[in-house]
Amino acid sequence: MILIVDDDIVIRTSLSLVLKRAGYSVEAVASPAEAISIVRNTAPQLILLDMNYSLSTDGVEGLTLLKQIRLFQPLAPVILMTAWGNIQLAVDGIKAGAQDFITKPWDNISLLQRVKTAIELTEGSKPITSDDFNRCGIIGESHQLLSVLETVKRIARTDASVLITGESGTGKELIAEAIHRNSNRQSQAFVKVNLGGISHSLFESEMFGHRKGSFTGAVADRQGRFEIADKGSIFLDEIGDLEKNCQVKLLRVLQDRTYEVLGDSRQRRTDVRVICATNADLRQMVAEKDFREDLFYRISLITLHLPPLRERVEDIPLLVNHFAKLLYSQNGAKPAIITDDAMDFLKGLPYSGNIRELKNLVERTLLINDSPRLNADAFRREYKATCAMNINTENTPSSLFTLEEVERQTIAKALEQYRGNLSQVAQSLGITRQALYRRMEKYSL
Repeated sequence: MILIVDDDIVIRTSLSLVLKRAGYSVEAVASPAEAISIVRNTAPQLILLDMNYSLSTDGVEGLTLLKQIRLFQPLAPVILMTAWGNIQLAVDGIKAGAQDFITKPWDNISLLQRVKTAIELTEGSKPITSDDFNRCGIIGESHQLLSVLETVKRIARTDASVLITGESGTGKELIAEAIHRNSNRQSQAFVKVNLGGISHSLFESEMFGHRKGSFTGAVADRQGRFEIADKGSIFLDEIGDLEKNCQVKLLRVLQDRTYEVLGDSRQRRTDVRVICATNADLRQMVAEKDFREDLFYRISLITLHLPPLRERVEDIPLLVNHFAKLLYSQNGAKPAIITDDAMDFLKGLPYSGNIRELKNLVERTLLINDSPRLNADAFRREYKATCAMNINTENTPSSLFTLEEVERQTIAKALEQYRGNLSQVAQSLGITRQALYRRMEKYSL
């Protein structure tokens, strides 16, 4: 049974009709006292809870009722109902134990999707067996990784939004793909978007599309990423780099599941599963007002944290052998034996670049050393050569730098020039503070 708590008879009637047509059993009440009377003795599948029950609009009544409901039904999922102007109330409610929020007036399709997701996450959707699970090339058997994959199995077939956190190079994109490939949307598009690479001026065009002539340079119609991803999943990487005004635009499409193409006033609907990733500390960014709190809660119904490679050392031999096998198969060469002391050496490295750094080191060592056996010295030489190159980049001709090396050196010089004043550094480089944070973490600056 779904319990609706709202003092407006029109809201209660409309919600009851929509939910009953979708096959749900519904109970609708007008007051907090009636709601408490029900939850004392009955455990609803879901509670749709209004925030105000008098002339007051501060939401205190709704938050108080939520806390009272939690005393009797600590596990029942609660979705708050609020006006767009009172989103902060909904965020406060999520902190108090609500699972999600919808805005009034609501979209029926979006409402039913959120209701279905909330119930599935609480009651559990049909589990994915090990035989059915598509790992999407994810290598490792460590406890930390298997724990993440178990969560992926549990939530993949829901439509819950997922936030994947972890250092650069830990494999967040592969986890996002595993969520999609094991979901009910697996036959539809999986669209990847690097938000750190989209400028503010092009954000709406890239994400929502544009019509020919809608702005200077729009010489043809363009499909947006949300249109391409319709019925499938969209992976928003580096979401911590998204500028504040773009965050508002993204929040609106995630909340209402509607958007407008530039140059076309017709509102369009999108049905997508949203998966985000970041190596930034979004909670810290929320505290510093660099990331919207309401957007953070909208994208992080489920949060998965990928541990750094140094915390899953037992996976390193599996990864080394996997990278070696791939390289040899591509080149048609006879595989070399990687000795135990080589594995011990590789297991002891700090790996600030995580799996990506290990892959580069293994491939470079295998390509340079034409030997049937590769011991620790072979890998140590290449590792030291890489470290020396990083230390001596100031004496290296710029034409020999990779783009990442140029970027790292430029940021390091700006940090030195402005004595660590991040606002001045970001301004001098022409990037946002969020983008600067991410790059500093990426390059361990």
